[in-house]
Amino acid sequence: MHPSAHAARAPAKPAVIMAATGESIDYGELEARSNRSAHAIRALGLRRGDGIATLFDNGPEVFVVGLAVQRSGLYLTSISNKLGLADIAYILRDSGASVLVASDRYADMAREAARLGDGLPVFSWSEWSERSAAQPSTPITDQSAGTDMLYSSGTTGRPKGVKFPLPAGPIDEATPLMKMGTGLYGMGADTVYLSTSPLYHAAPLRWAMTIHRLGGTVVVMERFDAEAALDLIERYAVTHATFVPTHFVRMLKLPEEARARYSTSSLRAVVHAAAPCPVPIKQAMIDWWGPIIHEYYSGTEQCGITAISATEWLEKPGSVGRAVLGTVRITDDDGLEVPVGADGNVCFADGPAFEYHNDPEKTARAYDCNGWATLGDVGHVDVDGFLFLTDRKSFMIISGGVNIYPQEIENILVTHPGVADAAVIGVPDEEMGESVLAVVQPAPGVVAGDALAEELCAFARNALGGVRTPRRFVFRAELPREPTGKLMKRRLADEFRTTASAAS
Repeated sequence: MHPSAHAARAPAKPAVIMAATGESIDYGELEARSNRSAHAIRALGLRRGDGIATLFDNGPEVFVVGLAVQRSGLYLTSISNKLGLADIAYILRDSGASVLVASDRYADMAREAARLGDGLPVFSWSEWSERSAAQPSTPITDQSAGTDMLYSSGTTGRPKGVKFPLPAGPIDEATPLMKMGTGLYGMGADTVYLSTSPLYHAAPLRWAMTIHRLGGTVVVMERFDAEAALDLIERYAVTHATFVPTHFVRMLKLPEEARARYSTSSLRAVVHAAAPCPVPIKQAMIDWWGPIIHEYYSGTEQCGITAISATEWLEKPGSVGRAVLGTVRITDDDGLEVPVGADGNVCFADGPAFEYHNDPEKTARAYDCNGWATLGDVGHVDVDGFLFLTDRKSFMIISGGVNIYPQEIENILVTHPGVADAAVIGVPDEEMGESVLAVVQPAPGVVAGDALAEELCAFARNALGGVRTPRRFVFRAELPREPTGKLMKRRLADEFRTTASAAS
């Protein structure tokens, strides 16, 4: 299906509801406004295969322009509004976008970034709305399917543009996410979907626009707040939602009276991804909301996907599931498959092809000698084919010749009642090569200092043993995370390694 079909069948049905303001756009209005934007795109001379960049808040403009691009045969590059001018300018140059449209409050920044980039035309959302208002509300005559070309978050270097071939079929052709949503999560026209994360990121954008293809209603949080999310679930009788593990942690650490204040009985399926979820956190969510917590593992590259239901997870705690797109292969550094249960490089065979735009070297590094794609993670599969992730390969710490994976330590630390967030990195150590450092964000009201460090050290040692217990704890008011929940560990690693070098 396609949003245009739902506009014809039920034009007054809400397509988008903004959580903070209650502003609503129905399917009829979404169809008309996206058609006008598509005509405006054509009036600028853009044709199939060209690109548009956006710099948006979580607002209705995301869907108006997004749908216009998808029906005009273009590439959509949605840029994070959290990036600095240099990164925005880089993406504009690298993507080859012909136009940049920005939410009004980012218009000045967008123009400056465009000046530093390729000097492409920039329209504020008000300017774009005025420009497109004069265009017809009927479809353009040469509709064709477009897609996104999104950039990775850049947590391990410069953002990378992930480019797929343009869809060759009609604009209403079913997508893999539509099939996944209906088949695994029961999504459909009766879905009321809570969107909790920034829509400039791949998964939030793709899921929200998938709901529109299915004919459901998307309730958009302008920014995540734990108690507000519970209120919205009750107020709108939300049936489906996507979260990241840090959202779960924040909701679970709400006072018990706040958690009990709201009904979540309308929920039919809750889906999480983006970052590994500690086993105790996920178990607590299942205990709270029931066996409706689903998980999948993938990336912006979508070279493969694994998925697991709550029922399966209860039998395989810690797993991210079996492949539903592509085939999981676990290999050593020579590309040879390792035995069942042994850790190795997580690869996908038989998945969709992709490339990193303008970067053949990065594209080549994403594929091994077998032609299998990898997202850079380490893990293993069990005898039933369930995948268990260990950590990012690039985050592994080697201390005294022992491989230590920070994710396992972080998963333990975040369960301590005095911890709001935790990051574990390796820092230079003359004797051991690297030693384990924990950077901790204390929970509200918890005093950072030597007493908390000693308590956390004992807590970690009891759970993990001596080798994996951090040698040192430092405290921060907040850790650098993407709004999607991804920890920007490279930033911490660079800081502390620089500090260690300066001290030596």
